[in-house]
Amino acid sequence: MSIKSNINEIRSEFDSDFCILESGQLEYKEIFYKYLGRKGLIVALYPLLSTVEVSEKPKLGNEINSLKNYISEKLSVFESNLTSEDNSKDLLDLSLPSLDKSIGSIHPITLIIDEIQNIFKKIGFSSIYGPEVDSDYYNFEALNIPKHHPARDMQDTFYTKDSNLLRTHTSGSQIHFMENSSPPIRILSPGRVYRNEDISVRSYCLFHQIEGLYVDEKVTFSDLKGTLDYFAKEFFGPDTKTRFRPSYFPFTEPSAEMDVYWGLENESDYRITKGTGWLEILGCGMVDPEVFKSVKIDPDKYKGYAFGLGIERIAMLKYGIEDIRMLFDGDIRFLRQFK
Repeated sequence: MSIKSNINEIRSEFDSDFCILESGQLEYKEIFYKYLGRKGLIVALYPLLSTVEVSEKPKLGNEINSLKNYISEKLSVFESNLTSEDNSKDLLDLSLPSLDKSIGSIHPITLIIDEIQNIFKKIGFSSIYGPEVDSDYYNFEALNIPKHHPARDMQDTFYTKDSNLLRTHTSGSQIHFMENSSPPIRILSPGRVYRNEDISVRSYCLFHQIEGLYVDEKVTFSDLKGTLDYFAKEFFGPDTKTRFRPSYFPFTEPSAEMDVYWGLENESDYRITKGTGWLEILGCGMVDPEVFKSVKIDPDKYKGYAFGLGIERIAMLKYGIEDIRMLFDGDIRFLRQFK
């Protein structure tokens, strides 16, 4: 068979294969390697030129090149169209359902802490943080709660193997800070605290507190009342009423609890306030001189006040949450409400 006949036969065979390729019954790579590969039909034509007359070689060589270019162009156009179709599929398919992009939310505990910090920041308070695993000294003794003191029974404590403990309040952070700072001091200490309590609708073994401390010369209980009244009106509304009742805390003297008037407008109000309309939200008092002595601050020159409140209690009141466990379950359906 002559080279001319081979060229025509290969062209005819390629046209037939190309139709099959367009129908999707052949792979692009399969037909490419068959004709244009290193061992393909086109490469096999060139050695045949050595068998023809010298005068015929240029003409037949051009015909082989023309066939090669013909096959290359058709396959190149097919590959380009195939790539274009694939890209157009990737761009946008309006028939598909939309992607549900879930937007995160801030935890209600964090929302309350941030709001309280912003309120006190306006009057000069800054936030400090202390260790959650601390020594008995910082959690109790430096706060005027020596060993065998009855007040230790007020807080059922988790102890570690090395005789340290999980802090039962954030007051220890204030001791750490006062040891390394001189008055005037105006700080908040938010954070997690731990007490060995039964888990129920109203109590949990882990909860959050935020405590405040102000130390300076000539600080009075009136300053404390004014500051906390300002906080209550900023947090609960300008018409909020407050009252102070005598109480006891080992690290403050005198000590008090502050109530806000919640109202008696519905059954929930009666249940929450036990029918009084008043709701206790925090404990407070003037810093006991013994606490100042433990951090080497002169109690004759400096006075101070301290206060502390539970974040979970405030969050439950503000958002109408009836079970404290919901704050720790990590249920995304619950948390999505607080965007």
